Amino acid sequence: MAYRDTHKGLALLYCLLSIFILSAFYSPVSAKTLDPDIILLDRTAKAFAKVVQKARPAVVFIKVEKTIESRGTQGPFNFMEPFDFFNDPFFERFFGPRYHRPQPKRKFKQRGQGSGFIVDKRGYILTNNHVVGDADLIEVKLFDGREFKAKVVGTDPQSDVAVIKIDADDDLPVLPLGDSDKVKVGEWVIAVGNPFGLSETVTVGVVSAKGRNRIGINDYEDFIQTDAAINPGNSGGPLINIRGEAIGMNTAIFSRSGGYMGIGFAIPINMAKAVMKQLIEKGKVVRGWLGVVIQEVDEDLAKSFGLEKPEGVLVAEVSEDSPAKRGGLKQGDIILQLNGQKVKDAGELRNKIALTPPGTRVRLLVLRDGEKKLLVVKIGEKPGETTVAGVRKGILKKLGLSLQDLTPELAEQFGYKEGQGVLVSEVEPGSPAESAGIRAGYLIEEVNRIRVKTVAQCMNALRKSKHRVLLRLTDGQFTRYVVIRLE
Repeated sequence: MAYRDTHKGLALLYCLLSIFILSAFYSPVSAKTLDPDIILLDRTAKAFAKVVQKARPAVVFIKVEKTIESRGTQGPFNFMEPFDFFNDPFFERFFGPRYHRPQPKRKFKQRGQGSGFIVDKRGYILTNNHVVGDADLIEVKLFDGREFKAKVVGTDPQSDVAVIKIDADDDLPVLPLGDSDKVKVGEWVIAVGNPFGLSETVTVGVVSAKGRNRIGINDYEDFIQTDAAINPGNSGGPLINIRGEAIGMNTAIFSRSGGYMGIGFAIPINMAKAVMKQLIEKGKVVRGWLGVVIQEVDEDLAKSFGLEKPEGVLVAEVSEDSPAKRGGLKQGDIILQLNGQKVKDAGELRNKIALTPPGTRVRLLVLRDGEKKLLVVKIGEKPGETTVAGVRKGILKKLGLSLQDLTPELAEQFGYKEGQGVLVSEVEPGSPAESAGIRAGYLIEEVNRIRVKTVAQCMNALRKSKHRVLLRLTDGQFTRYVVIRLE
């Protein structure tokens, strides 16, 4: 017994001595590992990884193909062939516009790619209109490698939101949708997408700003700005919060080089959800309409209208036979509140009215002649802007034109003066507008000899056209009149 006890005692002593020696060698490493700051960073890194691990399976890679038809024309308003080097505006600035013989039409395949994310187990995918709009072929590749052909459920060019659908046999991974109204500036966000075709790419940043609405990208803007790296191919992918919810859809970047410069824009998920719901349920988007032309209130205007500080938006014009007119709004009113909430700027009010279903009654608090008045207005349906599967109906469809108000940013970008006219944002191939030599980037200054400065004014003048439309156009260098027949 004594021998065994002695043996056990020596064994225990040996073990204790070994632990002491090992701890002497490895104690510095252990101390660093147990540092509270390092533990916190490690937990943060694992938290991001966990969010990404759950979100990535619902993010898809989208490939599109479209047939483009192009041709040349004569005169100073020629438009570029896809590979016509010397028709580029850069060279026209030095050598002047080219006069050449009409070229025969030719077709070529245009391929593109982008991102999207699954929002419903039935196969509905949210993405950008500029990714899938007018595409002849849409292919979707899932995280697990499966590929599907997709069909367009509906698109809305004015908000740049589109919904496509794939038919899959089993349940699909779905990305939860958050509440973008609750997002705070400075919050961590994660962008997931396929930049430059590099699938399943993840970048991390913060919310840099909210409510960006004078960028000049879409008709309806309320962007979330982020410094998470976004590049070509990220379009349509989700911007995710640290709870793994999509709070935005990545759609554009501000860049002088074409690549990431620290400023990216995402459509708030609440706006995207509202558009998506209409596209899925109705196949079209119907927007609310007030019927006013509004402008920002600066310090000088605030003093002129008896305000202590700039707030609300000024009603510069009230359209005849509009909901605003019937509801008692007058030119010179300053709209301070909508349904009890302060109106920050013109863009915010325009977006909120647009997302309000026609027929809804809203309460407007206005300042008129120094006194506050409460008005109740029944929202109408915006005329001439209903979109089905991304095609604008009405006279613009006949002409083959898409128009956009000339914001100060767009005026500077294209070399025009603010208020000079209405910008042509898109020309449909083979349309009367294309045949007349009109191309994207031109400015419409007059319609039927009527001066126009906004899309609303342009639309009012166009609706009065019967058999033909007379347009005065400029491209910044040349000005000319164009007649387009409507028959």
